[in-house]
Amino acid sequence: MRGTLQRLLAGFTLFLTEFAITLALGTLGVVLFLALGREVFDQDAATFDAEAFRWARRLLGPSRQSWVEAVTFFASRNFITGAGCLLINWFLLLKRHRWYSLLVPVVALGSITLNLVLKQFYQRPRPLLPLTSASGLSFPSGHAMISASFYGLLIYLVWTHVRRPAWRYGLSGALALLILLIGLTRVYLRVHYATDVLAGFAAGLAWLVVAIPVLKRLEMQAKKRFKNQLQAAEKQPV
Repeated sequence: MRGTLQRLLAGFTLFLTEFAITLALGTLGVVLFLALGREVFDQDAATFDAEAFRWARRLLGPSRQSWVEAVTFFASRNFITGAGCLLINWFLLLKRHRWYSLLVPVVALGSITLNLVLKQFYQRPRPLLPLTSASGLSFPSGHAMISASFYGLLIYLVWTHVRRPAWRYGLSGALALLILLIGLTRVYLRVHYATDVLAGFAAGLAWLVVAIPVLKRLEMQAKKRFKNQLQAAEKQPV
């Protein structure tokens, strides 16, 4: 009896911890995005964005454009589409985990769709004199938003499934660094303002924090319905 209570208490504590972290991250993402959006509407971020262009140039140097474009490719729609399909097939065919095979496209496609909607709402033009070709509107950065949601999802999967602490921390840190580098490359290439990138990170994080618990809840309800149907079928006379 005591062991059962301890397990229940541990499970409840874990639930409260996860809920508190999720709520804090989601709230932070929404608040940060709204604050940046207001700065863009009021045109108060010009000095910050101009200094960010200079800082990115000093940090990466003027002769690293090919390396930078290779990094930014990891958040392009072509790469994310291919990587997402491979991940879906891996979960669906090898791991037999239908929930994760559904989670990947919902997070990726939802992030892309939400980004397009937000761009149309804010209607911010891209910076002048870009170092590479780019089309469409600027705020928020699609690369930053997609990288935050997609690679953030990978961090979630690593954190929940990789048991060895060294691998868990190492892979999570590498993915987090990739997210930051992708955002930095967008500023370096002058295809986005720094406020675009920060807003993309915030929106991608907020979307990820919303999508995972909602889909997890739907998965639990689907499993419960299936279990109830199975039990009802077993009780029926042959």
